[in-house]
Amino acid sequence: MTNQDTVTGQLPRRSLRGVVALLCTAGLLATMAGSATSAPAVVKDETFVDAQTPGILHIEGGECFDDPAHLPEAGGVVVRYRPCALGADNQVYGFVHADDTNWDPVALREFAWSACRQLFTSTWPDDTGQALRFYPVLPTVETWADGDRDVMCVVYRFGGRLTGSMLPSW
Repeated sequence: MTNQDTVTGQLPRRSLRGVVALLCTAGLLATMAGSATSAPAVVKDETFVDAQTPGILHIEGGECFDDPAHLPEAGGVVVRYRPCALGADNQVYGFVHADDTNWDPVALREFAWSACRQLFTSTWPDDTGQALRFYPVLPTVETWADGDRDVMCVVYRFGGRLTGSMLPSW
């Protein structure tokens, strides 16, 4: 049996309220589907990750890693290595060594941004790095006291993931 009206042979009319409810539900579902598939763009700076973020010290030059995330099995927020070929949020493109002076967070931050910028422009001297941004990963006061003077320089794509290694092959 069909839903056709036996008198007129037409499908029954829905009430305007029902149509509006159906359209609102469809719009809400479309909005939810769109937000579930696209993460908000994150601006990363020297405070995004530091030398004490669990997992970051296991990442080496040229390697990729995902943004810090809560891992129940690790008991908190961790940075996890991810093969560049699988796509990742970040890639280490180098390290710079800070002077062995007294701890000065302002001077260290200025040095890190300047040195990572210089390394970035020498790594991507043409437009190949145009879609990329970078940020430094700094030692903390605690790691500095333990002798850590290395700043990690990291590249990422604003609003998206890296699709493989971003390092040029010379």
